[in-house]
Amino acid sequence: MLTVASTASLRVYVSEWENGRRTISSYYAKILRALLGITDAELGGGAQPPAPATADGYDELIDRIDEARNVSLTMVKTFMDQTELLRTIDRQMGAASLVDQMTAHLTRLEDALTFAVLPETRRPVALALTGAATLAAWQALDVGAVERAWRHYELGKRAAQEAEEPMYLAHATAEQAYVLCDAGRPEMAVHLVREAQRLGGPDISPRLKAWLHAAEAEICARAGLQEDCRRALDLAMRHLPAGDEARDPDMLSIFLNEGHLTRWRGNALALIGDGEAVDNLYAALETTDPTFVRASAGLHCDLAQAHLARGEHDQARKHLRQARLMASRTKSVRHRRRIEQLTQRL
Repeated sequence: MLTVASTASLRVYVSEWENGRRTISSYYAKILRALLGITDAELGGGAQPPAPATADGYDELIDRIDEARNVSLTMVKTFMDQTELLRTIDRQMGAASLVDQMTAHLTRLEDALTFAVLPETRRPVALALTGAATLAAWQALDVGAVERAWRHYELGKRAAQEAEEPMYLAHATAEQAYVLCDAGRPEMAVHLVREAQRLGGPDISPRLKAWLHAAEAEICARAGLQEDCRRALDLAMRHLPAGDEARDPDMLSIFLNEGHLTRWRGNALALIGDGEAVDNLYAALETTDPTFVRASAGLHCDLAQAHLARGEHDQARKHLRQARLMASRTKSVRHRRRIEQLTQRL
């Protein structure tokens, strides 16, 4: 059980923290990071100043280089397993509580890459880093830390280039387009998601190709490009491999099968006010994996939006209540913002 000051004292603390009259202690910084899903730098306190550089740091540098040289493929697999664990926790419980673990994980990977010298060591580490960076970016976007999200996507893109992995570069670039959308620049986001398709090249996996077209469809919908949206949805369905398998073996961060794409199609059609959206979304609701809690919150938001487009306010309210419950479980700022926007339309 956490021991904190009284409510009256906490009000004073918050005021003094905001006005710079009190430094946030490491104890309260830890609580606030987990509660708000932000880093020490964003909190404005708790970060320790860097240690002063010594006059001669060659011994330490060589130690770090030797340590990085000993990063084996087994160790890289451990890094990727840690990313997978964080991804699983994130989709069930949300990103806010993971900020410390995610920050430490990225720091370890960046250090390993910084001090790795030869390509045969650097490329596997860079591949692990790009997967972790894009996950961290999506988590940052979910908690409303948009600048941190943008920087993590830039890190993921650089790591993908270092790893010489165009599929990972395409994925990071396409997800980065969502930051532009949320910032109110959907037209620019359309250009970026199409650039992602170009960066991926002709040899990307069919499932990733379908994912990129589905992302393009959603972003076109948010930009008001209705025909472009429908065209991209058709391309996504055309490239999607048959079967129930959702995980792309070449891109572990990609989950997409017919059920997921049906939900995504419903989302895009709801955004452009197409009446077909409701049928797609209810079909997706029947097959949604219950462990994808944040995705389920988004699905209920989509259903609320689709019902609103049809003037069906009672059904919209029902789905907004469900979305609000799920967004509270994951502490998703992004979904809460959308819920409030939809609520104002009732």
